[in-house]
Amino acid sequence: MRRTGKGLIGGALLAAVSGIALSLYSSRVARRAEELVPAEGRFLDVAGARLHYIDMGSGPAIVMVHGLGGQLRNFSYALVDLLKDDYRVIVVDRPGSGYSTATGNTTPGIVAQGAIIADFIQKLGLDRPLLVGHSLGGAIGLAVGLDHPHLVRALALIAPLTRPQEEVPESFRGLARVPAGARRGFAQIIGTPLSRLTSAKTLEGIFAPEAVPEDFAIRGGGALSQRPIAIAAAAADLGGVNDDLTPMVERYGEIGVPTRILFGRQDAILDPAYNGHRTAAAIPGAKIDTIEGGHMIPVTAPEACARFVRAAFAAG
Repeated sequence: MRRTGKGLIGGALLAAVSGIALSLYSSRVARRAEELVPAEGRFLDVAGARLHYIDMGSGPAIVMVHGLGGQLRNFSYALVDLLKDDYRVIVVDRPGSGYSTATGNTTPGIVAQGAIIADFIQKLGLDRPLLVGHSLGGAIGLAVGLDHPHLVRALALIAPLTRPQEEVPESFRGLARVPAGARRGFAQIIGTPLSRLTSAKTLEGIFAPEAVPEDFAIRGGGALSQRPIAIAAAAADLGGVNDDLTPMVERYGEIGVPTRILFGRQDAILDPAYNGHRTAAAIPGAKIDTIEGGHMIPVTAPEACARFVRAAFAAG
């Protein structure tokens, strides 16, 4: 019995030491990521969050909201430069992503993030900007269109998540399995080390069938997604999407804001027929365009996305 007791104590001690070591490793990874991709914009306190954003150019306003596990450099990688000469382009980190943080101990869901973006628009004093949303950011754009339509002139949704998902894309399945109460601990001890090991494969799946740009970790902000705070937020986003999207879908017929959708025909993350064509048919007057490409077309096809954004602005 003594040997068994010693074995249990030794095993528990080893597990504790390993946990501490992995946690310290995760903290080092986070610090290094923040050195490589520092905060480069301004901060604004709104109801429910402190948001980090970049404000470039001049003219009529465009607000851009990124997707799951991303951050504002997903847009500033190439797309913003194609628009800022004619528009005031504002790209924002969602709560828990990049350098934005949510107020309190929970990550807000899609509807709550829509309210946060609505307050952001009001606090900046923007006059009905075009709201651009990529992936999960598209769902947030729809939440704004449903609950705060007077604040935006139109919605431009790029590869948007628009409907409840029966199956999580392979690239995100590991995150989806993490229980709500364990997300922060998982992210700090396991999530970051695991992300470092699997990041290449994960990015390949997200960008497929296109290649991942060699400079995406820095220029596209990809390094920040490996921090524990970002992993925990992404897991929370995944865990709550269907709760908000299910009732939202029933209201799409109420949307009166001009809405345009753009999808890459080879998108391996979100099905263009389900999330694109089906949703466009449910929103009065909505239009959908498709191009060659995968899920990350704001990075891989910025010229086509810029033309789409300009057309959406003109239609609004």
